[in-house]
This record gives sequence, structure tokens and C-alpha cells, in this order.
Amino acid sequence: MRRKTIEKHLTLREKILETIRDAILKGSMKPGERVSEPDLAERFGISRTPIREAFRQLESEGYLKVIPRKGAVVASLSARDVEEFYAIKIILEGFAARMAAIKLSDKDIERLEAINEKLQKLANEGDVKSFFRAHNDFHELFIKAAGNEKLYELVNQLVMKFQRLRLASLSQPGRMEISVEEHRNMIQAFKDHDGGRADSLVRHAATIGADVLIQSLAEEKDDAGLVSSVRKLHS
Repeated sequence: MRRKTIEKHLTLREKILETIRDAILKGSMKPGERVSEPDLAERFGISRTPIREAFRQLESEGYLKVIPRKGAVVASLSARDVEEFYAIKIILEGFAARMAAIKLSDKDIERLEAINEKLQKLANEGDVKSFFRAHNDFHELFIKAAGNEKLYELVNQLVMKFQRLRLASLSQPGRMEISVEEHRNMIQAFKDHDGGRADSLVRHAATIGADVLIQSLAEEKDDAGLVSSVRKLHS
């Protein structure tokens, strides 16, 4: 009985996580908007404990900001957030790719190819969530293959904190298809054991991802400004 209760608790927490992530990514929950514990508790028919646990995880992923005595609000994204995250990601993942090019086995490369074939299928289907998970598997494989535990830990800590940015970038139109092609080029560099090229390709892919996301944020800001101006005209 205790095990079933724990499993139900975890399942409900996952549902809360997905509900809030989806609402933020789709724009139905805006930056600065309060996320109500009582409303979620009533909606899912649960206590506030799993909700607060979900809030903490979403805060660690960059979706929410939990403010003392105010509660959880949707975290805002800025161009500076994107630039700072990708500046670090470019260096760490580029170095990991350079090291991995020397150490990846034939079996590892076959696994990378299999993951990328799956990514192509998911891109064709437009399944961003599943694509994001498989995309993580691809990068985790070569980062781990670099053979540097501290590097692996640093990258994991970084990407966990900015899951929202990475998913938002892959959600941009055409981005999944471009990512698949980028991975094909990386795989060829790994096959050739060309560390310099692997490093350069990973850095270039991250730079493109950052640029796409910054452009999207700028467009959202322009749209928000236009809506505000229209409202003022009609007030």
C-alpha cells in the first residue's frame, strides 16, 4: 500500500510538472504570473506537498521563481540569460566533443547514429518533447565519453538549470531538422577522430541555438509592445 501511495505521489508530481512546463512554453502562463498552489491542489485533488516539490524542480530548471511569502511566479527570460548560458555551454560541450573524438568507440558512434535516426523521425512527427529527451541522450553520450567526470558533472548542472532555454530553442520552427543535420556532421567528425572539427561543430550548433532563441525573445517583446500600444489607443 505504501509503495502504491509513493507511485501515485510521483505520478501526480510529473503531471503537475508537465502541465506547468507546457503552459509556460505555449505562452498561456506569462513571465511574472503567479502560479497558485490552491488552484493546482483543487485541480489535481492532492495536498500541497507534491505541488511544492514540483515547484522546487521547476525552479531548478528555470521555469519558476519561488519568492518568500509570495509563492511561485513564472520566471522571465532575457537575451542576457540566453547569452550567458550558451557562452558557458559552448566552451564546456566543445571541449567535451574534442576529447570524445579521441575516445569514442565504434559502438558509441553506432549508438549516436541510432539516436540521430530517432531524432529525424521525431522531427518529422513534430514531437518536440520526445525530441528534447533523445537530443539530451545524444549529447550526454559524447560528453560522458570524454572521460572527465568533473566536466560531465559541470555540464549536467548547467543544462539542468536551463532546461527551459534548451527546450524553447528546439521548439523554434525548423530547429529540430537543423539539429539532426548538425548531429550528422558531428558524427562524421567523431568517425574521423577529428577533435578540432568536433569542437567547432558543437560550438557552432550552440551559437545557432542561442541566436534563434534571442531572435524569438525579441519578436515576443515586439509583439507585447504592439499589444500594449493598441490597448492604449483603445483605452
